[in-house]
Amino acid sequence: MVYLELKGISKSFPGVKANDHISLEIEKGEVLAVVGEKGAGKTTLMNILSGFYQPDEGEIWIDGRLASIHSPSDAIALKIGMVHQHFTLVPVFTVAENIVLGAEPTRFKAVLDFKGAVKKARELSQRFGLNVDPTAVVESIPVGQQQRVEILKTLYRGAETLILDEPTSVLTPQETQELFKTIKMLSSEGKTILFVSHKLKEVLSIADRIAVLRNGKVRGVVKVKETNERELAKLMVGRDVVLEVKKSPPLVGEVLLETKGLKALNSKGLLALKGVSLQLRAGEILGIAGVEGNGQTELVEALTGLRKLEAGEIWIKRNRLKKYNPGEVRQKGLGHIPEDRQKRGLVLPFTVAYNLILGRQTQTPFSRRGWLSFAQIDTSAEERISLFDIRPPRKNVEAKNLSGGNQQKVILARELSFAPPIIIAAQPTRGLDVGATEFVYERLLKARAEGTAILLVSLDLEEIMSLSDRIIVLYEGEIRGELDASQATEEELGLLMLGVKRTDEVKA
Repeated sequence: MVYLELKGISKSFPGVKANDHISLEIEKGEVLAVVGEKGAGKTTLMNILSGFYQPDEGEIWIDGRLASIHSPSDAIALKIGMVHQHFTLVPVFTVAENIVLGAEPTRFKAVLDFKGAVKKARELSQRFGLNVDPTAVVESIPVGQQQRVEILKTLYRGAETLILDEPTSVLTPQETQELFKTIKMLSSEGKTILFVSHKLKEVLSIADRIAVLRNGKVRGVVKVKETNERELAKLMVGRDVVLEVKKSPPLVGEVLLETKGLKALNSKGLLALKGVSLQLRAGEILGIAGVEGNGQTELVEALTGLRKLEAGEIWIKRNRLKKYNPGEVRQKGLGHIPEDRQKRGLVLPFTVAYNLILGRQTQTPFSRRGWLSFAQIDTSAEERISLFDIRPPRKNVEAKNLSGGNQQKVILARELSFAPPIIIAAQPTRGLDVGATEFVYERLLKARAEGTAILLVSLDLEEIMSLSDRIIVLYEGEIRGELDASQATEEELGLLMLGVKRTDEVKA
């Protein structure tokens, strides 16, 4: 039975038609996955359904009735709840306080009934199998449990339709499996689930049907039993995509990067790195895995000279760094693909040509006697725009006017073209579509084959396992384990990411 129906939904922003007459039918108790490249219109459609945006055209029908959704409160009244990719919890509140926030039980019509809130939260968590301590402070519980709190918030308000936006992006494999059990249980109780994701393996394992969006339009709605990753990727991109990463055995050389006992503080002044020591060799990719917030960002910033060290040493090509600043690091031969391409990787008002020489603007051939050589800058830009397929292929377009994928290509072109011996690649495919991700993988593997030492930091465990030769897991700022990527399993990595030591280490 059709429970939720979208009819001809359209939404435009200046210069962009995000949703173009989208029509979907979702049955009661169904898990419908919504997939598509970045910019395909998924988030806009979900924001319309949850009341954050209003459509320019179209209708939403719920349980056979025309719905009027002009705000999130309207959506909640219609029993629609959305769990956002970035949680909206109050860290210093307890689990129970977060669950009832905005709809608190009271005594004498004015005083918060805290015991009542705890009781309701406990009953709700037990009913739906989302075990979490109602009295725990949110900032003290793991990310997976925080997500449970977000789901409980929507269920507390009586949600019959749940929108889950990239729900596994910060979860370990074990936490993902627990989430999937919850989704199946909610579905069996008649809850309608919209599962928004870019991870095709996951949607194939959890959804009943999959709707594919491309350029704001529905390109197909398929049953899980009748499709596969390759067909879904083709619908998403509009062409065949190579999904399997094929890499030759590593030709491992000398140690090019070594850290000894690195310690660094995070932005809150707390110790984020607690004595990290590692070695990175020529011709290999060393993957750094871990749940977000376990020291990955601080490690990258320490290695690239962007964060002060409290203790420890960094050695590049057997030379110890002395100044620990970005200029010295780059001069010693370290390239950096930052996790935030707009904040750290590009000067958005600058042209593509100027962004392609950042960090080398004072060097030959781009500068002579303190003056920029515009002819050399333009010639170099044209070569790299062609080589890295940057679109539009115009050196004078401002970086802010490029898509995310093409902004990333500019950074790759700048960092890889000069063949640095070491590359720090932090979240290199974050926010990229399938096609752009494929391109990034090709370039990193090409650099590896040419002898570049690559430190890959990613929250995407599949990416880490596919590209890496060795994998190190960070947990609370410490190295919890090191594995050969060819022998590593998701289960073992997931346990390490949760802080569980390897069996052989425990016995030792």
